[in-house]
Amino acid sequence: MNKIKTDICIIGAGSGGLSVAAGAAQMGAKVVLLEGHKMGGDCLNYGCVPSKALIAAGKHAYAMGTGAPFGVTPADAQVNYSAAKDHVHSVIATIEPHDSQERFEGFGIEVIREFGEFISETEVQAGDTIIEARRFVIATGSKPFVPPISGLDQVPYETNETIFDLREKPDHLLVIGGGPIGMEMAQAHRRLGCEVTVIEGAKAMGKDDPEMAAVVLNRLREEGITIVEDASAEEISGSAGDITVKTSNGTFKGSHLLMAVGRKVNIDKLNLAAGGIDHDRAVKVGDDLKSVSNRKVYAIGDAAGGMQFTHLAGYHAGIVVRSALFGLPAKAKTSHIPWATYTDPELAHVGLTEAEAKEKFGDKAEVFRFPYAENDRAVAEGKTTGLIKVMVHKGRPVGASIAGAQAGELISMWAMAIANNQKMSALANTVLPYPTLAEINKRAASAYFTPKLFDSPRVKQIVGFVQKWIP
Repeated sequence: MNKIKTDICIIGAGSGGLSVAAGAAQMGAKVVLLEGHKMGGDCLNYGCVPSKALIAAGKHAYAMGTGAPFGVTPADAQVNYSAAKDHVHSVIATIEPHDSQERFEGFGIEVIREFGEFISETEVQAGDTIIEARRFVIATGSKPFVPPISGLDQVPYETNETIFDLREKPDHLLVIGGGPIGMEMAQAHRRLGCEVTVIEGAKAMGKDDPEMAAVVLNRLREEGITIVEDASAEEISGSAGDITVKTSNGTFKGSHLLMAVGRKVNIDKLNLAAGGIDHDRAVKVGDDLKSVSNRKVYAIGDAAGGMQFTHLAGYHAGIVVRSALFGLPAKAKTSHIPWATYTDPELAHVGLTEAEAKEKFGDKAEVFRFPYAENDRAVAEGKTTGLIKVMVHKGRPVGASIAGAQAGELISMWAMAIANNQKMSALANTVLPYPTLAEINKRAASAYFTPKLFDSPRVKQIVGFVQKWIP
């Protein structure tokens, strides 16, 4: 049995773990990184990267049939589903070196390709190696949650961990789960030539603002995706190519089944009890991301039990580096964390929703909207579906929701404003190039000042005085 002493031992080489490892090692700490599966974790191999690559393939197919308004004769796309998956794996392979074992060993990190489990409060065992560390970081991410639906264990089904290896194009894809993963995959497959039915036990995109979600759901339905809500799956039967899902709101048949009902945090293999680490569905941590019961242990990203976003794990990594390396107080917050669903149109959000802002601030919460249809660039490109909605309190944005083209890009301005506690004037005063979709943000900010300037008797009185008396 080998034994290693180190400053920091990181369990999990996904986005968060890799960020901590790189930052800590380059600042002089001795680092051991454990990974029992694939370097890069879920995001690179099964999540963000492959899903966006498949969505891109779908967009190209869709564009071939929608050019008539621009004078381009529509044509039926000839989709090679297997080749689309080649594109997905090519993208993964291109990014893979950035997350590779070799790159991180180049930083001086000892990478051990084994799962780690706690054997004491200060030790983790990985294969035939015991690592004793001053600090541990649990960055194990999550995996698809597969609910115990009757009959599911008897039929073939896909998750986000298998769907990107599927080479046979589904004739009719049944998607159980109407959240971001389900909706992104539903639209991508529809555009690649599949019939698609989404089955959701509650409301599709139910965690988003209903007004904004409706913009996306209406487009998906227009593209031919069947979305069934309030339909809890009760029983699944059939075999490969012929699957039946019985729900509380009807029975649905398809050729393939995708389970997209949520995520489960990867903590089962960690033997947290031996490490004196309290947990429920995730590690119990404080605002400082330290375990509430073993202060030598941090948990970040999905393992910390909050929002499940790659960029949140990266943010958490910065908190840990500040705390573990420099001994400085650092606490994580979520009010400035944006998220996006990469359907077409996209849906992005940061901060408080309209309902949350009104609940927190009452009548003092103000809401301002601006439609894509009044943005010149959106008109030029035929992308007029959508709107931005900004929640304001005492002159500062406290939340923003965008449903429309490039919403995931446009939300960045609001994420920066909220993170830095900027006033609406900071956005309204910003000069942006014309014509761009980003002007939607500026117009929404300007809408805050419109009634204060143009509907104010006091302003008109001042202007009248200046025009009459000032030469």
